[in-house]
Amino acid sequence: MRGEPGHGSPAWRSGMMAYMNDVNGAKKLIRTRDGRMVAGVCSGIGEYLGVDANVIRLVFALITVFTAGFGVLLYLAAWVVVPEEGEPASIAERMIKKNQNG
Repeated sequence: MRGEPGHGSPAWRSGMMAYMNDVNGAKKLIRTRDGRMVAGVCSGIGEYLGVDANVIRLVFALITVFTAGFGVLLYLAAWVVVPEEGEPASIAERMIKKNQNG
């Protein structure tokens, strides 16, 4: 689990502090590398909300089934908009900056 000793975080981080991503203690939604199955969207949302990633996966699956595939579109949108752990910007932000500079 993130925030435990040996996983890139100081040993003093525990409890709620283990789920903080930013230096100032503010939570930031990111696509995580730990616990990912496809792109880390569900594990990132789960970590952000303090919920098991499997619950988020189940919610996406239910949304997909009951809305004729809308959950897949939501997942793909989150993949593009939410930055990956360790990256300064999302895929969408990088594309926008590339188009503005080029």
